[in-house]
Amino acid sequence: MKSNRVEYGDTLVELAAERPELVVLDADVAKSTGTIQFKAAYPDRFVNVGIAEQNMIGMAAGLATCGKLPFLATFGVFSSMRAVEQLRNAVCYPNLNVKVAGTHSGLETGEDGATHQSVEDISIIRSIPNIRLLVPASPIATHALTRLAAEIEGPFYLRFGKADAVELYEAGEEFPLGGSKQLVDGTDATILAIGNMVEVAVDAAKLLAEEGIKVRVLDMYSLKPFDEQAVMKAAKETKALVTLEDHSIVGGLGGLVSETIAGKVCVPLVKLGVKDVFGRSGTKSELFELFGFTPKAVAETVRSLQ
Repeated sequence: MKSNRVEYGDTLVELAAERPELVVLDADVAKSTGTIQFKAAYPDRFVNVGIAEQNMIGMAAGLATCGKLPFLATFGVFSSMRAVEQLRNAVCYPNLNVKVAGTHSGLETGEDGATHQSVEDISIIRSIPNIRLLVPASPIATHALTRLAAEIEGPFYLRFGKADAVELYEAGEEFPLGGSKQLVDGTDATILAIGNMVEVAVDAAKLLAEEGIKVRVLDMYSLKPFDEQAVMKAAKETKALVTLEDHSIVGGLGGLVSETIAGKVCVPLVKLGVKDVFGRSGTKSELFELFGFTPKAVAETVRSLQ
């Protein structure tokens, strides 16, 4: 297996051979974010700005105005919070061609605890005009969506976890902006998931299938723009909706689905995620068990809606 953050770095190396204007900036965490591969391959196009995330955003904005294609990376807590003013005013307001990666998002940062677990970044980023927000679930999705961000003009935010990710897709799979992917079909309920929770959703659907409960699973990899059509289709064709995200239920995927169906269709909706609390220190498995991010816990929620 391979982590999405490492795939991000590998894809940037691939893109650099095609795009001479591409440069990479990192805030002194290149080994962790995956951009260390780019530094080794293109040292003259890599800038370690140090632990200065706000400055990194400003530098990327300046490079974009000079015709460069800046990709940058740091932990999600820093790219979405410490540098949010610079991201909003220096990049999104003038609609510059800057691509931001927030790695180590969600609870997977584990023992580093709440200060490093970004469970608010989706709600923050999606409220800023002009920026697109993508959450790949697997390395193939990461590869495709990183390339997509390079091809489309304007600000992007890509959200990655820390741990290795199970591959859910075949090579060459396409991920259009504003789309989603159906991994399992069913009519009894739909689980809408993002990032590392897509694998959990698929495994929960397998458990339920053994009981004769047929569950649709959607990978909602594009949060902005959002695939409202797929959500409405699921709301009309299945008996209940469950959202699953390694993020706060305040302003995240659950909020997006609520906003999409409100006043249009009447269907039960349960939002699974971090319940308006900070994260905790512990291993990934301990935290996922504590917060209910397991196939067994998700299956129990779906079962209760039948």
